[in-house]
Amino acid sequence: MNTDVESHYSAGGKLADRIAAKLESAGKNINELATEDLAPVDEFHIRGRKATLELGAQMNLNAGSIVVDLGSGLGGPARTLAETYGCRVKGIDLTEAFCEAANTLSAWLGLEDKVECTHGDATDLPFPDASFDAAMTIHVGMNIPAKDRMYAEARRALKPGGRFIVYDVIQGEGGAVHFPVPWAREASISHLATHEEMLSLLSHAGFKILKTQDSSEESLVWFQAMAKRIAESGPQPVSFHLLFGGDFPGMTRNQVRNLAERRIRTISYLCES
Repeated sequence: MNTDVESHYSAGGKLADRIAAKLESAGKNINELATEDLAPVDEFHIRGRKATLELGAQMNLNAGSIVVDLGSGLGGPARTLAETYGCRVKGIDLTEAFCEAANTLSAWLGLEDKVECTHGDATDLPFPDASFDAAMTIHVGMNIPAKDRMYAEARRALKPGGRFIVYDVIQGEGGAVHFPVPWAREASISHLATHEEMLSLLSHAGFKILKTQDSSEESLVWFQAMAKRIAESGPQPVSFHLLFGGDFPGMTRNQVRNLAERRIRTISYLCES
């Protein structure tokens, strides 16, 4: 299963080199980048950087905080939090190519001393107990059948009273998902939980759930705007298209359908250890 998931996200070649080439073709200087320049590709989740900032505002972060990002991808959310709050972030991701690219992108932005991404498994964290002040996972659980283990590991790695925020795609009441979607080209690596299952999983892991927020309507508008842009002018030079190639326009159209038909929902869960 892990191999299938990693294969889904591994597009071949050095990802950072391909991002650099696209940035340069768009007139960007690699030595003068801001985190916003990378957000269209490294904030790899629905509603992008805006959603990351909303989540970060709920995590009680400051310059002394140490955060773990489970399923850190290309490191966009980790860098956004490090830049905004001055905190340090340890990322872990199953896709080795993402970790390699994430660390290169952090160096471009001068954030390599704040953000470090490691290849590994979110259900078996390589960190001691009570290592972190806060934890987050953004659009990761959809690929993980053993969510109970991931949430238990997050609880173990958090200090008492630490905050854990989960922002994920949730199974809706409208029926089976239309594939392909960004997290799976077909059903075998898609493992969506319902809202009720999420509440149970997080509670059984030992978390107190402080707040839930359904952003599905905003997510639909976000995907509709993306689908319209792609139909009118094609994908942006630096975007999720770099990860999925020709499959991405179809994934975007399916996400509009999945959200409109309530086959999926986007919900965040603010928890405390």
